[in-house]
Amino acid sequence: MMKPELSVVIPVYNEEAGLAKLFARLYPALDALAGRGISYEIVFVNDGSRDNTALILSDQFRLRPDVTRVVLFNGNYGQHMAILAGFHATHGNIVVTLDADLQNPPEEIGALVDKMREGYDYVGSIRRKRQDSAWRTYASKAMNRLREKITRIKITDQGNMLRAYGRNVIDLINQCSEVNTFVPALAYTFSRKPTEIIVEHEERSAGESKYSIYSLIRLNFDLMTGFSIMPLQWFSMLGMMLSILSGGLVSLLLVRRFIFGAEAEGLFTLFAIAFFLMGVILFGIGLLGEYVGRIYQQVRGRPRYVVQTILENHSSDAPESN
Repeated sequence: MMKPELSVVIPVYNEEAGLAKLFARLYPALDALAGRGISYEIVFVNDGSRDNTALILSDQFRLRPDVTRVVLFNGNYGQHMAILAGFHATHGNIVVTLDADLQNPPEEIGALVDKMREGYDYVGSIRRKRQDSAWRTYASKAMNRLREKITRIKITDQGNMLRAYGRNVIDLINQCSEVNTFVPALAYTFSRKPTEIIVEHEERSAGESKYSIYSLIRLNFDLMTGFSIMPLQWFSMLGMMLSILSGGLVSLLLVRRFIFGAEAEGLFTLFAIAFFLMGVILFGIGLLGEYVGRIYQQVRGRPRYVVQTILENHSSDAPESN
């Protein structure tokens, strides 16, 4: 395969119901770009799907082996690991990530490529009108604001997969060996000239979202602890302020005891204060545990993912790992 200008990376997990619709729109959209002189390749990464996704991807590879490559994991490692594996398999100077559920219209890829050709090395996207439920939209916006304050990484719509990366950014990402990371934020830190554009957003073509509330919270914890130590600094400041307030409260109670004698009216208030302080302590232990857990996962040195095989024109069936 000749080195293409554009590589499209699509992580796939249990998407058998919507793949036919994806193929029907994706290939014509990219063939139209090829008519403008933009050569391309598509890298599907099957993240250990339990349905017939792998079989459908294999059939599609046989139909379009000239532009299709399929990376098959031996298990489920998560969306971001699938994206990183796709990055390692790409050859293009411009790499675009796309969801398999058609919430990101493939027809928008051309707009990202055009923006990259203006000299940018990272192009994010902002959904014009989100087709998600209200709670997901509000929760996402709230986490975006909190994340930006903590990490100083400016990503307006962090939940949107449709993004374009320059080869310089991809090469730097491929050198990283972090066990847990957030790919768009990592790319933003490496980018010399980032920008964002507005794109359309559609409802899922089939299936349901793979992200639960817990997954979204887990993702944002990884993002914040992976790109900033500010949460630890904030908690240290909170601990110092609470220590001062607690010392003042103890002094006040001692003075009241010496002046008015023993009293039991404030017993439940003391219980409430004690429970609040215990809650703060437990939260702090959990926050510290997030950072320690990241170190623990990193020092074990286990592969981030294991590739079972790669389907391409000159494929090798030998398992790979990273």
